[in-house]
Amino acid sequence: MPFDFSSFWTTLAVAIPTLAIAYIIFGIAGFGTAMIAAPVLAQVMPVASIVPMLALLDCLAAIINGVKLNEKIAKREMMWLVPLLVAGSIVGGTLLLIIPPRPMMLALGVFVIGYAIWSLASPSFRQTLNQLWVIPFGAIGGVFSAMFGSGGFIYAIYLSRRLEDKDAVRATVSVLIALAAFTRAVIFACAGLYTTLELPLMAMLLVPAMLIGLFAGHRITLRMSREQFVRVLSLVLIATGATLVVRALASG
Repeated sequence: MPFDFSSFWTTLAVAIPTLAIAYIIFGIAGFGTAMIAAPVLAQVMPVASIVPMLALLDCLAAIINGVKLNEKIAKREMMWLVPLLVAGSIVGGTLLLIIPPRPMMLALGVFVIGYAIWSLASPSFRQTLNQLWVIPFGAIGGVFSAMFGSGGFIYAIYLSRRLEDKDAVRATVSVLIALAAFTRAVIFACAGLYTTLELPLMAMLLVPAMLIGLFAGHRITLRMSREQFVRVLSLVLIATGATLVVRALASG
């Protein structure tokens, strides 16, 4: 159900700074918009409207990131990850109809927090993951992208242990998020969620905030070493995992 148009400008006033901050994180890490913005936006608009709107903005932001960092995209990793993302998304959509999502969300949140804390506690550990790890990470990322609308952090964990160049991590994650967001946007469009004026108009008016956030995030990243990038990534992962845990417990 679309949000009340009478509160449109109040919603926009809250959404502009929220999305600007969320896309600073996206510009740095390549993911994290929904986890940061959704809890705030949920105070002023229905959750059913947030995900379709963010799908449009995430798709555009990921495309911009991908184009800007086109030469950094790890095409060899993409050859493995894209088919696994698609396969995982199909499995995730099926699981969503069969099993309750709460236990999986809680387990994933605990895992992500644990991994991020371990990564912060062992900054000198730089062992590269074997290519075979792409199978579980690629598939699980697709599963959780379909089930919870967010799988970018799974790919960020994998790619940060595969690629030395932080820009390659951001660029490759951005392409994967663009594919996932585009798929969700098409599904929402087919479901008729964009037929009313409010959501497309809100998304269009929030594009400047998204662009400002991306620009700021990109400028911050230029000043980071790879070690600093991994630490920031770990902090974003902790926030992401905590959000998943809270959502799981709240839905219990």
